[in-house]
Amino acid sequence: MEPSVVSVLVGEVLPRVLVIAVAIAGGVAFANVLVAFGAIRYIASLSRPLTGPANLPDEVGSAILTTAASTTAGYGMLAEYRDSGLLDDRATLVAVTINTFFGFVQHIFTFYAPVLIPILGLHVGLLYVSLRAGIALAITATGVVAGALLLSDRNVDPTATREIDPEARADGGVADDRSVREKLSDSGRAGVEKTWEILPRLAVVYTAVVLLTTYYDLESVTGGAADPLATLTGLPSAAVPVIVIFAFDTTSGALAIAPLIDDGIFTARTAVATMLLGGIVSFTVSTFKRSIPFQYGIWGAEFGTKVIVVNTTLKVLWIAVALIALLAL
Repeated sequence: MEPSVVSVLVGEVLPRVLVIAVAIAGGVAFANVLVAFGAIRYIASLSRPLTGPANLPDEVGSAILTTAASTTAGYGMLAEYRDSGLLDDRATLVAVTINTFFGFVQHIFTFYAPVLIPILGLHVGLLYVSLRAGIALAITATGVVAGALLLSDRNVDPTATREIDPEARADGGVADDRSVREKLSDSGRAGVEKTWEILPRLAVVYTAVVLLTTYYDLESVTGGAADPLATLTGLPSAAVPVIVIFAFDTTSGALAIAPLIDDGIFTARTAVATMLLGGIVSFTVSTFKRSIPFQYGIWGAEFGTKVIVVNTTLKVLWIAVALIALLAL
């Protein structure tokens, strides 16, 4: 029996929108605090090996490092920098691409290490996580190279941080006489204002997407895509249902393939290859259920589409490279 619209809205849409809204508010407020207290110059020393070669301003480093703790907060900071004029669209796309590895890092501690590796076993689990880390790192490196080749002074405006804090000096210091409480209050207010700006769009898009994916059967789409992929790569026939399960839920996919590894149906290599294929097929689902509402909510439809295209293209490309290398062993 399909769930009612009300239960979907209350049980799935509302909690997710609230979590994203809080993270955006926190990320934007944090960005303003960094500017107000002149902390940018300290963070820059940690992130400059990435932002420097990519021709990105030091402020972007704060968003990149924040992504390791919260992807939503990191994206919220980048949205603030784009809206202020610090970054144009091309520079923002480069920054989003560089963010990839740092977004992956948080999942190591929250999912891969405590959940996935124990399910798959140390050998298979570490091989899979290592490959996913390598893929994320390759995407980040692609962003750095793209910044070095495609960005120049025309794509950034270092003085634009004054729109975040009108009294901030170009070196990141603070020239005003506001108290600490006032600076924190102003930063928090900026976070709330940005959230209220994004929230209506986020709620509408996320509601539409969740209702669509709840009442429309995407399994037939992913199942149809999984079969030829498994045949093309020469994986065991058991890979097809595992890929379909993995596409919808990583944990369930790992639970499904673990006993098949123990029974010898999958080797470590073919098991990891199957899960990587599941990752490619999962973009059918994840794009609709997560990427579209999240990216459209943050950036709007036009620029959000560009972010989704860049992210998806690079992920599929580097997963395919890793898969080919793995199967060639």
